[in-house]
Amino acid sequence: MPLHLTKVAVGCASVEALQNRIARRVSGEVVRVPTRMRPKRMSELVGGSLHWIVKHRIVARQEILRFEDRSDGRIDIVCAADVVTVAPTPKRAHQGWRYLEDEDAPRGEGDGSGIGELPPRLYGKLAALALV
Repeated sequence: MPLHLTKVAVGCASVEALQNRIARRVSGEVVRVPTRMRPKRMSELVGGSLHWIVKHRIVARQEILRFEDRSDGRIDIVCAADVVTVAPTPKRAHQGWRYLEDEDAPRGEGDGSGIGELPPRLYGKLAALALV
């Protein structure tokens, strides 16, 4: 079972803003996401996904292809250019990245119900009432 990472899309207010940011960073068929720290469980992450958090919800993912060292001492998380939207899942914001076990990862694309388009505050209130 693959292991996944979660990362906050700082400054992105929507899934569309995240998709536009990623589209601007595509080089070939990959996107490089720099990080300062080398993941200790790096070998388990290859084949997993980088799940993006926007407004306290996991909303999209990209497949992690590999990790590469940079000349400045950082690490690039090399991901597939394809961004897959997932059913919004509440997740607290954090700094850097966090591990996400496979059984806890959101599945599939958005369900077509429009829940992912709800304003974050409304979604939070509905989720607190167990209505979504």
